[in-house]
Amino acid sequence: MQKPVYSVIAPIFNESGNIQELYNRISKVLDSSGEAWELIMVDDGSTDDSADLIRNYASKDPRIKPVIFARNFGHQIAVTAGLDYSLGDAVVIIDSDLQDPPEIILDLIRKWKEGYQVVYAVREEREGESWFKLFTAAAFYRLISSITDVKIPLDAGDFRLLDRKVVNVINQMRERHRFLRGMSSWVGFRQTGVAYKRVARQVGETKYPFRKMFRLAINAVTSFSYFPLQLATYIGFIAAGLSILAIPVVIAIRLWGTQTPLLGQATTLIAVLFLGGAQLISLGILGEYIGRLYDEAKGRPLYIVLEAPENQEEN
Repeated sequence: MQKPVYSVIAPIFNESGNIQELYNRISKVLDSSGEAWELIMVDDGSTDDSADLIRNYASKDPRIKPVIFARNFGHQIAVTAGLDYSLGDAVVIIDSDLQDPPEIILDLIRKWKEGYQVVYAVREEREGESWFKLFTAAAFYRLISSITDVKIPLDAGDFRLLDRKVVNVINQMRERHRFLRGMSSWVGFRQTGVAYKRVARQVGETKYPFRKMFRLAINAVTSFSYFPLQLATYIGFIAAGLSILAIPVVIAIRLWGTQTPLLGQATTLIAVLFLGGAQLISLGILGEYIGRLYDEAKGRPLYIVLEAPENQEEN
């Protein structure tokens, strides 16, 4: 089989209703490029018949690479496996729910041929999403941009094209708590964006509910910023400053004013609860970072493959 110029990675978790349309649209788009390609379908421990459908397509089309996990490891790990098994000079990451139109891949390829090594797709519109989803997504991107040490493009998800040089660098980064859009920004190289309209999901339900989005946000912040660790210091300085300012106020009230505002336990209770809460938050933040160190120290593999192409070893 001819070495592919393009590799497309599609992580799949319970997407049996979308796999046929995904294959049809991606194959049509890549066939129009006139160059060799491969589609890496990574089944992330699906409980429906997604894995069987992937095997079926792979048996009919040698350009389909099935990578079947032994269990669910998560979206970012599934994409990582796709990167490990990819052979193309340019590698495209796309979700399997078809909210990111495969037709945009040609726009990403055009920018790549202009010399850009990371081409990310920027969501100008997000069709069919609630105001809460839109608000939290916008807040997430702006929060990450403001507190991390890496310039991460606003409103850009994992839908992107990576040059082989970029993929090789990312494949050396084996941290467990992965935020791939941040990692692809961190590596540098020539980068640019392509605007597109994200469409509504047609089949199935989102695999990224609020809980998973929140966990992804935590991974993004802890992977690329020390701000949460510094937050405890800021709170401590603020509390100490307020205490120092309160000393002359209390003395003045004691000497020349009524003592009524200082009677009772409410003021003391509020102060104790505030400081206790700040301390618990600080311990929780430290726990997040220490937990990540513990996970890295165990040295377990990022994923376990049940089935994969025989002509390539796992990195």
